[in-house]
Formats: sequence, structure tokens, C-alpha cells
Amino acid sequence: MSAQPSAAVPARPASATAGKKKSLLATTAGNILEWYEWSAYAVFAPFIAAAMFNPDDPVSALLSTLAVFAVGFLMRPLGGIVFGRVADRRGRKFVLITTMLMMAGGSLVIGLMPSYETVGVWASVILLAARIGQGFAHGGESATANTYIAEIAPHNRRGMWGSIVFVAIFAGSILAYTVGGSVTAVLGESAVADWGWRIPFILGAFLALAALYLRKGMVESEVFDDAAAATAGAFAPEPLPRRQIVRAVLLMIAMTSGITAAHYTWTSYASTHAITQQDMPAASAYWMSVIAQLIALVSLPFWGRLSDSVGRRPLMLAFAGLMILLQLPLMGLISSAPWTLLAASSLALVVVAIPGALLSATLSENFPTKVRTQGIGFAYSVSVAVFGGTAPYLNAQLIEWNVGWMSSVYIMILCGCTAVAVWLMPETKGIDLKDA
Repeated sequence: MSAQPSAAVPARPASATAGKKKSLLATTAGNILEWYEWSAYAVFAPFIAAAMFNPDDPVSALLSTLAVFAVGFLMRPLGGIVFGRVADRRGRKFVLITTMLMMAGGSLVIGLMPSYETVGVWASVILLAARIGQGFAHGGESATANTYIAEIAPHNRRGMWGSIVFVAIFAGSILAYTVGGSVTAVLGESAVADWGWRIPFILGAFLALAALYLRKGMVESEVFDDAAAATAGAFAPEPLPRRQIVRAVLLMIAMTSGITAAHYTWTSYASTHAITQQDMPAASAYWMSVIAQLIALVSLPFWGRLSDSVGRRPLMLAFAGLMILLQLPLMGLISSAPWTLLAASSLALVVVAIPGALLSATLSENFPTKVRTQGIGFAYSVSVAVFGGTAPYLNAQLIEWNVGWMSSVYIMILCGCTAVAVWLMPETKGIDLKDA
């Protein structure tokens, strides 16, 4: 792993640059759809639960619990690790096409599967299997997309190109909530409960065909091709320094801990807090959150481009410092007035967008090519599962114990961990990934 920028890289032919831009578009379109399909389940979870699970049936109720656990805390990290290994051996393009097919297939199954009323507990089993498959694919998609975009990006624009990964995260979530609101408004809640909740999943499966067509035309990462060619098409058993890899993994887990906890708190929990603790109307809270995410989305390319100029470390440290200072005041600002949620969430998410824009570049620049996707898949997925996925539940539990302020302290402590990890990391802006 090198901390020094490499010498200037010769300019690529215009045709090669055009191919990379098309590949960036294909990756982004597929990534947005993957996040849309993932988020659609959360949007329609109450309707799906009513149709596919029976609380009076102990087996069905158990499967409902397992579905949440397996997908949220097991399958995404496992998918990141397994598909990361495949991507480092067979290529990034192969995995991105495979995960696209798996996510689309899972959505189609959810959209067409019979209800509990029709087939009993088998409805619960089918849904669980579909979500496990989607969780597995989602973990692989996230790790590989972060790697692929960083590898095809120009050296001096890697931060800006990499910000597209987080743009897809916000865009997919916004799209899911927009479709959900539109379907509910057009059909009415009764029709949505009967059959309308299936529309977003069937729509997602068919839209995935367009994304799949785009992805088939992607170019393979030159960084991967060159590394594979250097070892006659297969990675030789030449060992990488174990201490180097372990150190990189631990630093990346610590770095992303504060980022992912803050992200999930302000995208998933803040609106719930406004509704349940401050008596804000649900519809108002929902739209305020959507607008806040749109504002954060627009800021992402700016932060990515800025990191290409000033470096990754200054912006990462700025995020950690700002979040430590603002977390408690912003959460305390939220009241029953919708504008308070909009103001607090917008500012918090713009701050979270700073490291979000840098994640793809920073993660990729800290792992060697031979294990880059595996390293990202493990470090990022574990951090998301441990610190991000549990954040909304921890926030709710602490409020139930009448120590809700502790949830903000928890975020602040993790952002402190982010700051320490970044302080120990080398500046990697502009390096050649072949030298990482």
C-alpha cells in the first residue's frame, strides 16, 4: 500500500474514456435500481407482513423474525465477502451482472408470490428465501460497485466519480418512497393492501432488464485486467503482507463506523423519532425526510470533487468534528413542527454526505488490487451490519429506557473512532490503484 501519488499517467484515448463513462452510467443505473428494490421492501413492509405472515401461526411469526435478522445482519456481509472474492478472481463486471440478476429475480418473486391466505406458511418461506437472496446480492453489489467505479475513474477525479455510489443510495431510497407514495395515492390504502404493494417489485424487476442491458456493455476494470495479466490470468500464490491487510481492514471498519451509524440514524430513525416522540404528522415527517435526502444527494459530487483537490483526510476529519459538535443540538431541534425535521435532517445529511462521497475512493485506495473487493466487502459490510443496521433499534431502545440522549452520544463516540482511524491513515488522493 503506498501513500504517495504516482507519477503522471498518460492520457487514455477518447474512445477508452467514452467507454468508461458509459460503464459509469450502467453501474449507476443498476445501483440505483438495487437500492430501490432494497428500499421498496421497507416502504411496503406493513402490507407485506399482513399478506405473508400470520402472527397467530408460531412458525410464520418465527420466519418473520428470521427474515429481518438474516437479511439485515447476516446475508449482506456474507454477500460482500463471497462476491468480493469472486470479483477479485473473475472480474468486477461479472459480479455486477450477477447481482443485478439476483436482485431482479428476488423482486419478481416477491411481486408474484402467493399470499399466506393461499398457501399458508409457505408464503413466509418464499418471502424469506427471496429476501435472503436479495441480501446476499446486495452485499456483493455494494462492495463491487465501490471497487469498480474507483478503478475506472480518472486518477484526479476518483473522488467525484466515486461519489456516484452514494448518489445511488440516496436516489434508490427516494425513488422507492416516491413510488410508494404515488401507488398509495392513486390506488388507496385498501387496494394497496390487497394487491397494490406488488406493483413496485414487478416494476423494479422489469426496469432491471434495461439496467442489465447497459451493464452487459460495460468495460472491465483496467486495473483488474492488468493485475490478472501480470499473473497469467489468475492470481499467483505470492502472499500479500498479512499485517498490511489486517491493518487496512481494521482502519476501514473504524473509519466507516461513525459514517454508517450517522447515515442510518438520519435517514431511517430521525423521521420515526419525530413521529413517535414529537407527535409530528407522519406524512409531513416523510416528505421532510425525502427533501433532506434530495439536498444531501445534490451535495455529493461537490464533496467528491473537493476531495480530489484537498485530499480525503481533511474532509473525513471535518465530518467527524462537525458530527460530534452538531449531533446533540440537531436531534434536540426536532419538534412537532415539520420544518424542524427538515432543517435538522438536511444539515445532518449534508455533513454525512461528506464521507459518503469519499467512501468508494478511500476504501479502494487502501486495499491492493488482488484483495480490494474482498477487503471492501468485509470491512464495509461488517461496519454497516454492526454500527449502521443496529443504529435505529438502539436509538429506539435507549428512548424506551428514558436515556434517549445516549443515542447521540453513541454517534459522537463512533465519529471519534472515525477521526482516530483517519488520523492513522495515509493520504491517498491521486494514487495509482495499481500501486495500492
